[in-house]
This record gives sequence, C-alpha cells and structure tokens, in this order.
Amino acid sequence: MKLSVLSSDEKSLKFRLEDTNFSFANAFRRAMINGVGSLAIDQVTFYENSSAMFDEYIAHRIGLVPIKTPKGYDEKDEVVFSLTADGPVTVLSKELASTSKDVAVANDNIPIIKLAEGQKLKVDCKAVFSNAMKSSKFQPGLVSYKAIDDTTFEFYIESFGQMPPVEIVHRALSIISDDLKDVYKEVKK
Repeated sequence: MKLSVLSSDEKSLKFRLEDTNFSFANAFRRAMINGVGSLAIDQVTFYENSSAMFDEYIAHRIGLVPIKTPKGYDEKDEVVFSLTADGPVTVLSKELASTSKDVAVANDNIPIIKLAEGQKLKVDCKAVFSNAMKSSKFQPGLVSYKAIDDTTFEFYIESFGQMPPVEIVHRALSIISDDLKDVYKEVKK
C-alpha cells in the first residue's frame, strides 16, 4: 500500500491511496468518521435562561460547537465549560470558558443565541469524549473518497476543528490496527 499527500493544510487533507481495494478504502473512511473520538458538550445545566428560546434548543446548539481534542483524551475524561451572558448581545461560542488549559472551542465565532435587552443566560456544560457511533456531534470531520481505479483511491478529509486532518488519519489507522490485533488474538486461541 502506498499513500501520497496531494494537498494539506490545517483544515483539509487530500491524499491518494494505492495498491488497496474497495473494502479497505471504505473501512478506512468509516474509521475516520465513526471510530475517531473527540470531545463534545453532552450535558448542559441551566441556572438562568430568560431568553425567548427553550433550554433544550440552546443545549442542542451548544452541543454542536466543536471542541479541540488534544491527544490523550479518552472515555474517562470530562471537561467543564461555563457561559454567562447579559443582553443585548449575540452570544458566540468563544464565550464558553473551559476549566482545562488545553481544551477550548475550535471555532470562536459560532452564534449560539441572540439575547435582547434584559435577557440573561447562565449555564455550565460538561464535555465528554466519545465517537460518532454515539452521536454525530463527536464526528471530527467529513471524509469522502473516489475510486480512480480498482486499486487506487483519492481521499478528502475536512476537519471540523477538533483536531488536524492528519491526526484524524493517524487515529483511524491506530483504531484499525488495534482491531486487527484483537481479531488476531481471537483467531490464535
């Protein structure tokens, strides 16, 4: 198998994978989409919400904000964010303040809600680590491929910001490798 990078930047990666087959190409794509884990806000506690929107609507919007996920995080890890805002203001994702120095929102300018004069919002949020098999909010990016021929495929990865696209590839390959080791152990029994 041969991998050659066609283009790369901090948000996207395009590469060609040669000497493989459709089964591996699709398994690789699925590992990048569903298997690679990231942090996402999963619980929101409201202390005050005098806006015109329901708590559930605001919690859903907050949950879709991508969270930078450094290496080393797993299912045991949780990060707390807090947000306090007084209207009139458009509350942006950058207002979500993390208790961890190495975890923050991936994009500062995502609108969460617009508060009118006198409206207030105060919440605490818990970000947990999981993958897209639990919810699409944990998906680290978009991944597609096209077949050049039966053994050559071009992949395109666009990161949502939780991690660089190259890191998505590395983590997916690690997942595939670990799964194959597990299968090997079972077959050897």
